[in-house]
Amino acid sequence: MHIVCPHCTTSYAIDLATLGSADRTVRCSRCKGVWLARPDDAVDMAAPAPAMAAAGQAAGHEDAAAEWEALAREDAPEEDAPEEETPHVDSPSISAGWPAEGAAPAVDWASAARADAYDQDAEYPKRAWGFSRLFRLPAFSPISGKPAIGLPTACAAMGALVLALIIWRNDVVRLLPQAAAFYKMVGLDVNLRGLGFKDLKITNETVDGKPVLVIEGVIVGESRKPIELPRLRFSVRDAQGAEIYAWNAVLEQTTLKPGERAWFKSRLASPPPEGRNIDVRFFSKRDLAGGQA
Repeated sequence: MHIVCPHCTTSYAIDLATLGSADRTVRCSRCKGVWLARPDDAVDMAAPAPAMAAAGQAAGHEDAAAEWEALAREDAPEEDAPEEETPHVDSPSISAGWPAEGAAPAVDWASAARADAYDQDAEYPKRAWGFSRLFRLPAFSPISGKPAIGLPTACAAMGALVLALIIWRNDVVRLLPQAAAFYKMVGLDVNLRGLGFKDLKITNETVDGKPVLVIEGVIVGESRKPIELPRLRFSVRDAQGAEIYAWNAVLEQTTLKPGERAWFKSRLASPPPEGRNIDVRFFSKRDLAGGQA
């Protein structure tokens, strides 16, 4: 029969007669554990015990028989004596290695942490190098005290930009119609047609005793390409700016080349007496929409 140590599961072959009628305190030769062995706890182990028990049995098999015989000889004459006190087993305290209260710690934890970090860095040198290379920032050359662009150069560039915005303002407004308000605010006219009026003159004549209003002037080609001349639109307005009377005129010349001039002259017999101003402009799509063709 076998008894098994409840602490390390090491099994021992034993003669049940050595345990006697009463239970017996025994000690494991492997882990030095002490327990109360009972005859009822003995088992018949035909097969080997688990791996740990078999290993322990192989380690202490030679000393087991001698120890059991020694225990039997020691306990045989004392069967009638009071139950023997459980032997004391010396076990190291779990706080044996702790420093006493008030004493300085034996371990420098800051140094230990630094050493542990150094060991981890030494363990993965290639990985750290790879990440540093992956996320390495580009090196920039230090900025010198001198500006990259000098003040005279910047002023010249700004002046050239302003001059270009003035000269090519018509093209700018074609691309960005919102810019027309800016040019109007600074007092620059924007002529998208490429045609301009010059030398406008308004006079009054009398024909057959009736007053006649005469309007004449010159149209100048301001574009870089030939432009078809549209009809002219004349309007008479009162003191409040309301249109009183309007009429259209067709020019004899149909196309105007760059820099070329075209003279026009129109008459209005018996103009409205409340008229105060005369507007001269080119006929537009807005006039067509208003039914004033």
